[in-house]
Amino acid sequence: MIRRVLLAASRSARAREFVVATPVTRRVVDRFVAGERPLDALEVVRGLAGEGILATVDRLGERGADLTDAREATTAYLGLLDLAEDAGLAAGLDVSVKLSALGRLIPCGGWKICYDNAAEICARAAVVGATVTLDAEEHTTIEPALRLLTDLRRDHPATGAVLQAYLRRTEDDCRRFAVAGARVRLCKGAYRAPRDVAWTHRPEADAAYARCLRILMAGDGYPMVATHDPSLLALAERLAEEHGRAASSFEYQLLHGIRPHEQLRLASIGAQVRVYLPYGPDWYPYLLRRMAERPANLALFLRALRSQA
Repeated sequence: MIRRVLLAASRSARAREFVVATPVTRRVVDRFVAGERPLDALEVVRGLAGEGILATVDRLGERGADLTDAREATTAYLGLLDLAEDAGLAAGLDVSVKLSALGRLIPCGGWKICYDNAAEICARAAVVGATVTLDAEEHTTIEPALRLLTDLRRDHPATGAVLQAYLRRTEDDCRRFAVAGARVRLCKGAYRAPRDVAWTHRPEADAAYARCLRILMAGDGYPMVATHDPSLLALAERLAEEHGRAASSFEYQLLHGIRPHEQLRLASIGAQVRVYLPYGPDWYPYLLRRMAERPANLALFLRALRSQA
C-alpha cells in the first residue's frame, strides 16, 4: 500500500508542490542529492574517490518530449564529462542516462533521436575514460530500450544496462546479458507495474532479485549489484566466492546518502564499490521512487525530517 501511494505521489503535481514548498525538505534532500550543478556532483565524486569509492552520476530530469529538452540533456552530459576530464575525475567515472531524457518520448522518430544522443554521450565517455549506463524506466519501455542498448553496444561495447528484478521477465533478460563484456546493474525496481508483469509483494521481489543475481554472478558479464539489503549483499559475496570471481569482476552499487558506513566497509575489504550519485533541480520523482523502492528509505527520510525540524 505504501509503495503504491508513493509511486502515485511521484506523478502528482499537487503532492510535488506540497513537498517542494515545505521549508525543511530542501535540507533533507541535500543528504540524498549531490546538488543542483554538475560541479556539485563532481565535488562529491572527488570525496568518494578519496575513500576508494567510484561513482555513477545521474542528471535528474525525465523531460525530453521535444527536441529542445532532449538536446539540453545530451549537452549537459557532454559538459559533465568534459568537466570531469578537466578535474582529473573522468577515468573510471560512470554516468547514468535515462532514455526519456534523451528524446524517446518525442512522438515522431523519438527512438532514433534518443539513439543518436546516447551514442554521442557514449563516444565522448570513451574518449575521456568513462562509461555510460542506460537507466531502466517503466516496464512498457523495457524491450525497445534493450534493443537500443544492443544496437548501441556494437559501437560502444562498454555501455551498461539496468535490469529490474521485480519484473517477471528479468530472469530471461539476465540470461540474455550475462555474457562477456556486458555490464549489468541489477536493482529491485522502482516503477509501478501490474501484477501480471511484476512481483508486487516484497518477499517475491526479494526472491526474484536473488534468482537474477545467481544468473548474473554465474555468467561471463560484469554484474553491478545495486541493493542495500544485507542478505542480498551477503549472497553476492557468497556467489562471488562460489564462482571464483575476482573483486575486479563485479561491483556493489549503493545510493548516495544511504548506508554510507556499509559503503566504506565494503571498500575496506577490497570490494569495488560505486555510489549512485544524482544531481540537479528535478529531484522530486527520484526521491519518491527511492522511498517506494525500499520502505527503510522512507523511514530514513522521516527521521531526517524530524531531526531538521
